Amino acid sequence: MTVEQHTGAGPALRPGLREKKKQRTRDALLRVALELFTTKGYEETTVDEIADAVEVSQRTFFRYFAGKEAAVFAVQETVESHFSAALRARPAEENPFTAMRRAVAVSWETLEETLQPVVPLELYMRTYQVIESTPALLAVHLRRSAELEEETARLIAEREGLDADSDPRPRVAVAAFTGVMRVAGGLWGRGEDTGVDALRRLTEEHLDHLGPALAGDWRV
Repeated sequence: MTVEQHTGAGPALRPGLREKKKQRTRDALLRVALELFTTKGYEETTVDEIADAVEVSQRTFFRYFAGKEAAVFAVQETVESHFSAALRARPAEENPFTAMRRAVAVSWETLEETLQPVVPLELYMRTYQVIESTPALLAVHLRRSAELEEETARLIAEREGLDADSDPRPRVAVAAFTGVMRVAGGLWGRGEDTGVDALRRLTEEHLDHLGPALAGDWRV
């Protein structure tokens, strides 16, 4: 029996069960897509291969994803939402930099728990490397990062009771913070250790240098 047959919604299928079966199909397509992207290569993988591996039609794949790009960034959307939620939950007395840094730390600590129902953490980390090493995906990632940066700046402005459109400080602070995150992510993507702990250490090390790099005299 194929996944399509197994998950087909018959007249007697209750709405709750139907949604669960749809979710299982989507999760299976996503896991297979990411496995193929990380082992065979993003450009080399076709939608037909993904659908065939899950034993569904190409039409079923497009029912859940607009294309390969949507599949590769599906988990990234979850990670971004996870960070935004962690930032919203930070205490009001924390300054913007501290709130962002601790939100990132909390996100990392709970990332595996958040992703496990859909994909293993290790598979997500390998996918992130594919994004960093594939020019077409990297371009999309940079655009998405700019959108997240704008959302984060507005969150920071709201926390501080500022108008992000008239006060430049939220965008400046977020740009500096995310710039460091971007540099660390790029270095991690080119390294040999692909674990989340390696990414965490590298990012924290670079964040430690943010203040001194901006305010210090490098020639002293």
